[in-house]
Amino acid sequence: QVQLVESGGGLVQPGGSLRLSCAASGFTFSSSIMSWYRQAPGKERELVATTPSAGTRSTYTDSVKGRFTVSRDNAKNTVYLQMDRLKPEDTAVYYCKAFYRFSSYWGQGTQVTVSS
Repeated sequence: QVQLVESGGGLVQPGGSLRLSCAASGFTFSSSIMSWYRQAPGKERELVATTPSAGTRSTYTDSVKGRFTVSRDNAKNTVYLQMDRLKPEDTAVYYCKAFYRFSSYWGQGTQVTVSS
């Protein structure tokens, strides 16, 4: 079955960096569209970044452009989210999502807290 396991979250000071990882299994990773979402307390889940299976460029929500970078390693079935110059408003649970054969699959999430 499809499994997505996020890791790399934690507590970081404003201006710091974290790299999230999402290890995938149970489907053809290289053919999937992979995305990162986040959900802060009391807010709706929002799309942060998407990396397509091939061909087109990754996309980002405006609030993270220039600070976050999404990448994927198809040989390792893993998608990453490099987060730099973190701000307190980036605090949220971060989820990865796979879109494969017209179905969506979610990981369990990893907490990111940006605070001094």
